[in-house]
Parts: sequence; structure tokens; C-alpha cells
Amino acid sequence: MSNCSFCGNLIKLGSGVTLIRNDSRILRFCKSKCEKNMLKLNRKSRNIKWTKFYEKGTK
Repeated sequence: MSNCSFCGNLIKLGSGVTLIRNDSRILRFCKSKCEKNMLKLNRKSRNIKWTKFYEKGTK
């Protein structure tokens, strides 16, 4: 079991998406919502309330 690279939730075996970048960095996502927010929309997980990495004093 591993953690999602964006939200920090546990990913069960057999689910989720693993992306390996050209610089050999491994990104694991639990759902497409996390993948889109990180890669397409370039959002920081610290600023999004539903992630485990959210910091309450950022905004």
C-alpha cells in the first residue's frame, strides 16, 4: 500500500494510477481528481481543503 502523491490518502492494491516521469520520479494517484489537480491544473495540495496536506493558515 502506498500514499497518493497529491492528497496523501492510502491507495489500495489494484487501484489508482502510477505515473513515472522522464526524470524517474514516481507519482501515485488514488483517483483522477488528484491527477488532474496536480498535473493539468498545477495546483498545490497545501491550498486545497480536502487534502491531508492542507495548511489552515495559508489563505
